[in-house]
Amino acid sequence: MTIAQNGTGPYDTIRVGACIEANGDTIPCSWLPPYLTVTRETRKSRRMAAEWTRLRNAVYVTYPYAIKASAIMNQINAELANVTDKKKRKAIIKAHEKELKKEFADKLTQLSVYQGKVLMKLIYRQTGNNCYEIIQEYKGGFSAGFWQTVAVVFGSNLRQQYDPNGTDKPMESIVVDVERMYGHRRG
Repeated sequence: MTIAQNGTGPYDTIRVGACIEANGDTIPCSWLPPYLTVTRETRKSRRMAAEWTRLRNAVYVTYPYAIKASAIMNQINAELANVTDKKKRKAIIKAHEKELKKEFADKLTQLSVYQGKVLMKLIYRQTGNNCYEIIQEYKGGFSAGFWQTVAVVFGSNLRQQYDPNGTDKPMESIVVDVERMYGHRRG
């Protein structure tokens, strides 16, 4: 037995934890508290975080409108289901359009172009129809074509699809979180 192993000698005043290895050697060892290491934030990670935050905020703002749009479309479709006369259909649609403009025109015109794009995708998610098809069904092909042209001028497309497993996967995860938090169900 050496001096180091029996703890006597000139170095016995310093207490150090010891670990005994498999071959019988005694080596000093100590346990450090856990320490979190984080890499430096890159420009790309900051940009991605900003894009995520922008998308999350847009979904929070527009998702309630998409839910209301789905409910209103279901109501209108239920009213139109038994109506075969074109004039009566047009009158019902016009009455609903007037109510909708009164209730939502101010709020929807305050949305940014980006929020409008998110809203169109969320409406597709809720209804299964893109905005072009919805306008075409209720207002006609000419009106749908006109609004498609306006959308293209603003860098959008009324015919855009919603792909929850592809390009819109981040949006889908945010929507699922919102549904989980607030108890909304897909309509």
